[in-house]
Amino acid sequence: MSALRNAILPITGLTAGFCAVYFTQATVPPFWGPYLSLAALAGLDSICGGIRAGIEGKFADDVFLSGFFLNTLFAAALAYLGDRIGVDLFLAAVVMLGGRVFLNLSLIRRYVLTQAQLMTKKEG
Repeated sequence: MSALRNAILPITGLTAGFCAVYFTQATVPPFWGPYLSLAALAGLDSICGGIRAGIEGKFADDVFLSGFFLNTLFAAALAYLGDRIGVDLFLAAVVMLGGRVFLNLSLIRRYVLTQAQLMTKKEG
């Protein structure tokens, strides 16, 4: 399970972010909704990618942190630009980021299931 130790920063970030949103009474203006939702999706994509990289033994803090902040800001800026020019760039970004999140989650799930099967075989 040393591969999961490499994914500790993204998992901690995901947990802290969830707790920060779930346990506070913070609200945002409805105008910011599309931008924040896309930024959150970009952040979730980075976190899932970081967990995947940790499992694969390729995780680097600087790559994760810079990717997290730059992807989040770029996604929000893309949604804003699309809003300003009247094109739904928001939807293109949601489709792309959503696909990446599901791809990373499927690879993480496959790794966890494979490790569980290996542990079962060792015990038996």
